[in-house]
Amino acid sequence: MIIRASTSGRGMEEWMIEGNGSLVVVGTGIRTTEHLTGNAIAWIKASDKVLYVVADLVAERVIKELSPSAESLTVLYGEGKPRGETYHAMVDRILDSVRGGHRTCVVLYGHPGVFAYPGHLAIERARDEGYPATMLPAISAEDCLFADLGIDPGHQGMQSYEASHFVLHRKRIDPTTALVLWQIGSFGDNTYRREGASNHKLPFLVARLCEEYPADHAVTIYEAAIYIGCAPRIERLRLGKLAEARVTPASTLYIPPVRKSRIDPATASWLGFEPADR
Repeated sequence: MIIRASTSGRGMEEWMIEGNGSLVVVGTGIRTTEHLTGNAIAWIKASDKVLYVVADLVAERVIKELSPSAESLTVLYGEGKPRGETYHAMVDRILDSVRGGHRTCVVLYGHPGVFAYPGHLAIERARDEGYPATMLPAISAEDCLFADLGIDPGHQGMQSYEASHFVLHRKRIDPTTALVLWQIGSFGDNTYRREGASNHKLPFLVARLCEEYPADHAVTIYEAAIYIGCAPRIERLRLGKLAEARVTPASTLYIPPVRKSRIDPATASWLGFEPADR
């Protein structure tokens, strides 16, 4: 039996053979009622097992309306439990569904491939075991940041790191290019906290950044709006004051360039560019 769904997704009908396990990972976008794509909706409706991890009740309600039997994977989180342990438990639950012959759709908040380790690992393992598995793109917090802050990464480039990773690996900074640090609200904490991290380690992050930027350099704490009609959080402050600011698990730090980059004259001449071309 073939389950047909109204979608433009190439090859969808081939995946809808009853009894054959498969996996599709989709994203809700940031504002689910506005960002959820028609293709993602079609997969949620057509799948016989839907598992989800979302950040708000509106997103959960939308998923439940599309698939009343959908199950949340957030029950696998535990207070103080390492997030990595939870992610592997999620992957095990997803693979159990696929191995059971279910057409499985996993719905993740935002873009399903951005800060969403379980989606990537589940697809990798499913493919290794011979099951068809794929991911659909969606709108991420980064996309919202570009729009809300008026940033074009194609202009001067952009550096982007998870905040703890940035410090642990002592990543090099190009001060002529914007720097975006994600998850500053959980900096230095790899466990799940229902109320968010205490942020008492933020001074360490500030100290690291002050090795490269002056303390009075203007930065922005950004949080995308998750509901239609609501404004994003855009709080501008001095870098040296960051440790005193209110940050949440949704907080992202945007640091603009300290100075403009310079064109290398020899390279510009060889390429035939005039100095004003770039």
